[in-house]
Amino acid sequence: MKKENFIYGIRPVIEALKSGKEIEKILIQKGLRGEGFQQLHSLIREMEIPIQFVPLEKLDRMTRQNHQGVVAMISEITYQKIESILPTVYEQGKVPLVLVLDHITDVRNLGAIARTAECSGVDAILLPEKGSAQVNQDAIKTSAGALYKLPVCRYHSVRESIIFLKNSGLKIIAVTEKANSDYNDVDMKQPLALILGSEESGISDELLGMADELIQIPILGEIQSLNVSVAAGVILYEVLRQRKQS
Repeated sequence: MKKENFIYGIRPVIEALKSGKEIEKILIQKGLRGEGFQQLHSLIREMEIPIQFVPLEKLDRMTRQNHQGVVAMISEITYQKIESILPTVYEQGKVPLVLVLDHITDVRNLGAIARTAECSGVDAILLPEKGSAQVNQDAIKTSAGALYKLPVCRYHSVRESIIFLKNSGLKIIAVTEKANSDYNDVDMKQPLALILGSEESGISDELLGMADELIQIPILGEIQSLNVSVAAGVILYEVLRQRKQS
C-alpha cells in the first residue's frame, strides 16, 4: 500500500473523519483502549465506517511511524447513498437498474463488473461494508475508470437495503445456479435490482430468501459455473436487449 493512501495515529484519523475525508476502512489494533480510542470508536460508529481489528504486527508492517494502533485507509472514490440516487433516476424518466454484489472479494472481478455495468446503463452498484473487495487502484484500472463514473454505495444492513429497493418499486432478482428459470425467460423491463454472489460461496441464503425471483445462466459444459464478471455481462446485456425491444 502506498504511504499516501493511508493516515495513521488516533488524532489524525479523528480529524480526517471530522473533515469529511472519504475512508475505505479503519484498521485498529486488537485490545486498544484509552480515551482517544473511545472518541475515535464513537465517531466511527456514528459515521458507519467499516473497521477491522488486527494484530499489532500488521500495522507495524504498514508503517514504521507511531501509528498508535490505528491506520485509516483512504478511499479512492466517494461513496454515495442509494436513497439519494433512486429518486433522481425516476425523476429522469429512467427505469432503474441496480447491481447488488454479495461479497465479491476479487478486485479485478469487481473492476470488470463495474466496467460492464457502466457500459450497460446500470444506475448504481451496492457493496457490503464488510467482506467485499476494496475499491483500490487495481479495481479502478480493471474498470477502465468506470468506478469513478458509476455511483457505488455501501450497505450496512443487507436486509434494510433490499427492503428499501423493494419499497422503491424494484423487483429483486438473484442470479444463481440454484434457480429453475433461465435468465432469458424472465421479464427484465421493469425496475430491477440484480444480485450477484461471491466467487466461492455464491449468494447468501439471506439474500436468496429476500429475492422475488431466482434465475440461472444455462451451463452446457463440464465446468459448472461462470466467472462472476462474465455472468454479470450476460445478464446485463439481456436486460439491455429486452429494454431496447420494449
